Amino acid sequence: MTKFFSNKLVVAISSRALFDLDESNQIYEKQGIEAYRSYQLENEKEILKPGAAFSLVQKFLKLNEGRNEKDALVEVLLLSRNTADTGLRIFHSLRHYGLNVIRAAFAGGKSPFSYAKAFGADLFLSLNPQDVRQALEAGCAAATIWPADNTCHDPNGLNIAFDGDAVLFSDEAERVFKTKGLLEFNLSEQNAAHQPLAEGPFKGFLLALQSLQRQATLPIPIRTALVTARSAPAHERVIRTLRQWDIRLDESLFLGGLPKADFLAAFKADVFFDDQKGHCENASQKVTSGHVPYGVANE
Repeated sequence: MTKFFSNKLVVAISSRALFDLDESNQIYEKQGIEAYRSYQLENEKEILKPGAAFSLVQKFLKLNEGRNEKDALVEVLLLSRNTADTGLRIFHSLRHYGLNVIRAAFAGGKSPFSYAKAFGADLFLSLNPQDVRQALEAGCAAATIWPADNTCHDPNGLNIAFDGDAVLFSDEAERVFKTKGLLEFNLSEQNAAHQPLAEGPFKGFLLALQSLQRQATLPIPIRTALVTARSAPAHERVIRTLRQWDIRLDESLFLGGLPKADFLAAFKADVFFDDQKGHCENASQKVTSGHVPYGVANE
């Protein structure tokens, strides 16, 4: 696969994750494509309201402040099931909010997930679970965005939190927990403490973030956190795995099964990625979350 933006973090986002398109999407589902097209054309100059991932995209683009396009650190791509004709409203809205998104793929009613891989995206965010699952299967870190009821963003930083098993790491350890229980899980992890976990779907995205963190100056700092249900003695294998990958997270929370929402709020996460819907639902009480439909919890 050609890597068009080798020195940039590449984020692909669906139009429905970026903007609130619920009303027009209901028209499409209930009345069909022609009614949807007419509605979009009639409202072409009407600015769309921000969607679930809008503030996150603003933060990503803020990293480019003071840089020209050639030297930009982040490339945000818009992927849409719209046609370019009906997508003019989206471009008007991008311009209205000052979002410097210049590349887009309009798939004309089809799923746009394959273009995330074609563009070499490090991350794909969507409201369509099937598109997300297909993107993951194609090897792209991807998540279904769950909007937060309340937000606790840090205006002066970009804070991204990750679950461990089946997100940063493979689901090999989680399979033991699901099939044999907590005691066997802890024993297994103790015995394998010096054996690194296999990589999960979000390792590449975390590496790309760490590459950005090494920049001499950033308009806003990036902080990363591991927020996991693991506790001692299952912590050691995780720490040794990250050490072998040469990845240093800014914060690591081993919660021993406690609900994650309050801890994510304390971290002021802009987004939290987890493979379990229950954890995403809990997290979305306080912060935006992204469900990663990968591993044993999603079979």
